[in-house]
Amino acid sequence: MVRMNTQDRLKWRGIAMLLAAALIWGTAFAAQRIAGQYIGAFTFNAVRFLIGTATLLPVILVSVRRNRRMGKPVDLGGRKLIVGGTLCGLALFFAGNLQQFGIERTTAGKAGFITALYIVLVPIFSIPLKKRPGLATWVGTAVALVGMYLLCMKEGFTVSTGDLYVLGCAVCFAVQIMLVDHYSPVVNGVALSCIQFFVAGVLGLIPALLLERPAVSAILAAWQPLLFVGVLSCGLAYTFQILAQRDVPAPIASLIMSLESVFAALAGVLLLNESMSTREAVGCVLMLAAVLLVQLWHPGQRKKPEGEVRA
Repeated sequence: MVRMNTQDRLKWRGIAMLLAAALIWGTAFAAQRIAGQYIGAFTFNAVRFLIGTATLLPVILVSVRRNRRMGKPVDLGGRKLIVGGTLCGLALFFAGNLQQFGIERTTAGKAGFITALYIVLVPIFSIPLKKRPGLATWVGTAVALVGMYLLCMKEGFTVSTGDLYVLGCAVCFAVQIMLVDHYSPVVNGVALSCIQFFVAGVLGLIPALLLERPAVSAILAAWQPLLFVGVLSCGLAYTFQILAQRDVPAPIASLIMSLESVFAALAGVLLLNESMSTREAVGCVLMLAAVLLVQLWHPGQRKKPEGEVRA
């Protein structure tokens, strides 16, 4: 039996967190569509990010007080936390709203596929930062891209204004993943998540109030889907992402998070009685295979005797 050291256990814990995040994001699409019937994109994103902030703030305060009572040092990250949270919040603000604008102007399938291009952009962005992805990551990315195409694309590929919005969203999500990869190992993960939501939410309030002028009654009418995406999709899933990326490299993390589309398709089948074509099923299998390939295939790595513990 192969024993795992602490580093390996943390890595697999991170993978489990990323899978949970992808599951939550995938099943949250229905809630997002429902909320969109009542309020505009800026209002929707601003409210859900601020709900995410309110969800995490008590967790941070309780943790700080407990550590102080136990005489433990309290260090959330200082200036790095503020800078990192602000930058992540900026990226999240642009990503979320560009995606919403794009979805309104293109098909859901194309939006899902183009958004998932961050699985290609993250490894590319990693190269200048001297975090060159391995062969397994590149092969897994290619396989996942084919799977995503089969799952999402049901029509001819022509570029529209909406597609360009969603492409901008993919770039912003890739930047957010890289920022989390940089800051999550050196600051408190929950606090980083809380600050990014606060920044994204406050930024969203400005165009929401100026352009959409939402009525309180409209927001209250959408309270159920807003609460779902605010607490679970934001408060829990994005925090899982930040905590997980301490131990899972950004290119691999982006691949796992792209399973959001697979979970969305499966949720449609199980919860909404939707059907899945053979083409879509093959796409799901390819994406799952890509994630397993990256985790299990290590070309060029020396095979260790059974029972050996890695340093």
